[in-house]
Amino acid sequence: MVATEATAPGRRWGDGERGSFTAELAAGLPALVLLLLTGLTAVEAVTTRAGCLAAAREAALAASRGEPGSAAGARHAPAGADISVTVSGDRVTAMVRAPVRALGARLPRITVSATAVAAVEPGTPGPRS
Repeated sequence: MVATEATAPGRRWGDGERGSFTAELAAGLPALVLLLLTGLTAVEAVTTRAGCLAAAREAALAASRGEPGSAAGARHAPAGADISVTVSGDRVTAMVRAPVRALGARLPRITVSATAVAAVEPGTPGPRS
């Protein structure tokens, strides 16, 4: 039989390692929590960006048909979003910006935005923002 560290004569397992797991856990746990908060904030940012994109598309399409674009975009926009609709010639541009709720008080605020462009439909009385 081959002697291993755990069964080596004269040495009991754990003599020099007592408390090492606790020390490693104490050192690694804050990094793990920070990584988790960053990952959850990134998921929140992607979800908010998708909401901004949907709201921008709706606002641009509504404004291109002559309807109030800001009202149409507000129905699909995330909470706290700013919607701006501009008409330039035969194009309507809608931009939606929304803050991302960061998970953790010390993390910086993030703002995501999305832009959509639509052509003014012929025969409309004129786009409204």
